[in-house]
Amino acid sequence: MVHSMQDAIRTEITSALQTLGLPEVDFVVDYPTDKNAEADVFSNVALVLAKQVGENPQEVAQQIAVELTDNIELVTSIKVAGPGFLNFSLDRTYFKNTLVTALAAGDQWGSNQSEAGEEVIVEYTSPNLFKPLHVGNLVGNIIGESFTRLFELSGAKVVRANYPSDIGLPVAKAVWGLQKTGSDPSQIAELGAAYRVGNEAYEAEGLEKEEIIAINQALYAGSDAELTRLRLAGIATSNEQINAICAKLGTHFDTEIFESEAAPVGSEIVKDNIGTLFTESDGAVVYDGDRSGLHTRVFLNSKGLPTYEAKDIGHYKLKHDRHPNWTQSIIVTGGEQSEYFKVVYAAIKELFADAQGKHLEHIPTGFLTLSTGKMSSRKGNVLTGESIISDMEEAATEKMREPDSELATKIAVAALKYQILRHGIGSNVVFDKEKALSFEGASGPYLQYTFARIQSVLKRATEAGIIADLSSAPAQAYAVEKMIEQFPSVIEKALADRAPQTVVTYLTELAAEFNSFYAVEKIADAADEFAPYKAALAQVVGQTIKQGLWSLGIAAPERM
Repeated sequence: MVHSMQDAIRTEITSALQTLGLPEVDFVVDYPTDKNAEADVFSNVALVLAKQVGENPQEVAQQIAVELTDNIELVTSIKVAGPGFLNFSLDRTYFKNTLVTALAAGDQWGSNQSEAGEEVIVEYTSPNLFKPLHVGNLVGNIIGESFTRLFELSGAKVVRANYPSDIGLPVAKAVWGLQKTGSDPSQIAELGAAYRVGNEAYEAEGLEKEEIIAINQALYAGSDAELTRLRLAGIATSNEQINAICAKLGTHFDTEIFESEAAPVGSEIVKDNIGTLFTESDGAVVYDGDRSGLHTRVFLNSKGLPTYEAKDIGHYKLKHDRHPNWTQSIIVTGGEQSEYFKVVYAAIKELFADAQGKHLEHIPTGFLTLSTGKMSSRKGNVLTGESIISDMEEAATEKMREPDSELATKIAVAALKYQILRHGIGSNVVFDKEKALSFEGASGPYLQYTFARIQSVLKRATEAGIIADLSSAPAQAYAVEKMIEQFPSVIEKALADRAPQTVVTYLTELAAEFNSFYAVEKIADAADEFAPYKAALAQVVGQTIKQGLWSLGIAAPERM
């Protein structure tokens, strides 16, 4: 856990309740959201207790305050406020010490050990090959990458996993389409077009559907060399495109298991457990979820082929074999699959003894739609992950004084990730391109611009002969200085609550507070006795913004 002032106050309050003979309760120790509040930290413990003991909350608060007085180091005053809140004011030295700690921590600033000893497999992106990256997979990549980084900042060993779909009916539709159209499988756009042709033919319910079903069976069996050649060519093209997009997004994978690898493993496991865990029904093999309050799902279809459910069983086995020391397995996919994963996880826990006592979790993602219809992409107005990124890069370039493709990509990705991660996990996102690319207010580029501004100010300070130093501090802590202390708690809470949006909110407020500070304070003025302190403060603000952006998978360029 983060050892912050919040922790110290919570510990002392708990001790005070025992001394006063008051019951244990769940209470909050937090930072006030009102920037004009007199408190640095507050607690609602008296309000919670008052309901249980039937006393006036202000009187309960006063009892606790008296017991706490002089017990907490660097707390200068404890006051009862409003209906019964306890308001804590902190010594000026505390905030200065926080800056010292941050500077010493370097790129470990904000980290904690709440997940120390854990090995976490985070599976995300997991695209369907043979067609452009779906916008849902793009959202999953952005959310999944943020969680991997939050886990790393919390002391866990993280395994980034990708599970591409390279076999099954969608692939058969695309291969059928390639045969009929003569399209080039080395071109991702032509792969996508071939899939659409195949999908339309399949849904027409004619002879073509039977042809596609036969292709699907042949691909699983590997019995037709030409069909296999088309499939492998399409896989290579799709992988190249996915890897290029992931590189732009700042994602790499430690392990990659393809659906075609998981399918035979899952099939055999299901077959071996028919009559015990699985039953035959109308030619198919199903898992009876009703036994555990879930629903029944098919694991092998009437053709004897594995469904997604059976493949996920095989995938679990392969992941475990590669990473036997895992303690948590997290899968990031669309929220519509929540009920699906309840059944799959229930089956896994019955099949594998080693799954008992380990954490299996599905993190849901919402849908992304556009505020103004389809983007005006040069690639045909198709809403795909690739077209969204491309469109954002073009729009970012238009806003730049000098063309810089690398910087344009960083700005585009920041704009996209911020708008997705600012919402609660599982929430639908209405993406507004103009707001996303704004350099003012709530946006990724605004945070990047603030970081770049800080680097520019620090450069000017150095040129003026100012050396960042915390020795001589102003009598009162700056508002932005007080916000710095919150950062480690924000990171820990974001992971514990599965809420990276708390990091987004915090960084936005921190950047706004710094810009307010910068508007009235001189940092690069050698005549100002506190200029070294202000420069050190600016350095820590920049360090915090950069670290916070990293946790979201966003780059912090030093110039904009």
